Amino acid sequence: MPPSEDDLQPEYRFDYQKAKPNRFAVGHDVEKLKVVVLDDDVAQVFTTPEAVNKALRAFIEAMPQP
Repeated sequence: MPPSEDDLQPEYRFDYQKAKPNRFAVGHDVEKLKVVVLDDDVAQVFTTPEAVNKALRAFIEAMPQP
């Protein structure tokens, strides 16, 4: 039976905790990215990946080195 238009939901919620790596993408020279979910109040301040990375790099530089 072909899928009907009713099969599409207006929104899907995925449980990324259960996600598995793409076995077909392993071994490629692709930059590995990490996904982090920000709380709403933090996301309002850091609206781009560049802003988050800049702030975290400044924080790392300010940390005492062992």
